[in-house]
Amino acid sequence: MGLVSDCRSSSNIGTAVIWVPSNPRGAERLPPRIVAAESDLYLRRLWGNPNEDLTSTPKYLVTFTVGYDQRMNIDACVKKFSENFTILLFHYDGRVAEWDEFEWSKRAIHVSVLKQTKWWYAKRFLHPDIVAPYEYIFIWDEDLGVEHFNAEEYIKLVKKHGLEISQPGLDPNKGLTWQMTKRRDDSEVHKVTDEKPGWCTDPHLPPCAAFVEIMAPVFSRDAWRCVWHMIQNDLVHGWGLDFALRKCIEQPAHEKIGVVDSQWIVHGSVPSLGSQGESQNGKAPWQGVRERCRKEWTMFQTRLTSAENSYFKAAGLDPSAIKGH
Repeated sequence: MGLVSDCRSSSNIGTAVIWVPSNPRGAERLPPRIVAAESDLYLRRLWGNPNEDLTSTPKYLVTFTVGYDQRMNIDACVKKFSENFTILLFHYDGRVAEWDEFEWSKRAIHVSVLKQTKWWYAKRFLHPDIVAPYEYIFIWDEDLGVEHFNAEEYIKLVKKHGLEISQPGLDPNKGLTWQMTKRRDDSEVHKVTDEKPGWCTDPHLPPCAAFVEIMAPVFSRDAWRCVWHMIQNDLVHGWGLDFALRKCIEQPAHEKIGVVDSQWIVHGSVPSLGSQGESQNGKAPWQGVRERCRKEWTMFQTRLTSAENSYFKAAGLDPSAIKGH
């Protein structure tokens, strides 16, 4: 029938054709040894021997979604990340060339699309097969104070405590929403907390455990592969993702998601996204953005619940009887 078991014969031309079902979808007609299923973000030369292009291969990736007005804060942030990190900036204001005032910017990767959020960029530019070389992926906002943060030390603690999804602790005096993400003085890492009465139906579920916020999350390579698929194409603000991230972690998720206290940050709460909106019906731009955030949260929860219910019912299971559903 063919040269190898994966081949199919083509009787009308008397030759063998390649068909490899185990190849990535769409590449079945290629020989497996030519298929590069994964790529990377390493910058390459236009000349010379390709095998000599890379003088270093960073192990980690950090992305910031930025506007030029926050350049000094981003400069301070980038300096907290060693050469083990690839720096990727998503520009929502279209201003890219000006960043070359910083020497590190000339080595960074820049993606410019007007008025989009970091989750819009992440869905389109951080496919798991593209960021596969990186052990950890930082997807951060532009308004984070990093005076008390060191990225290499952070990675050491994440590995030490077995965290698949994490974030730095937040200064309790500014920009704090949840008790879970508040920095503690007496620990390296914490994974559970006490919230307001009635806020947690289970001490091992969000927001009391298995929970980080979306302003400064850090994902392991394996966790990101799942989270990327969970991000919705049309829901761009990411509201609701934080409560669902645990679904991408092998149980018990509350042991593998946590907050790193000894490497902490300050959330500046700069309303940059609000300024990117448009005034409608007499409302300020930021009001329309905030309303969409809340709407997306409801839409995401509805979609996820509906999808899970359909799955469990198809399997002959009662969704209401499944713990943590």
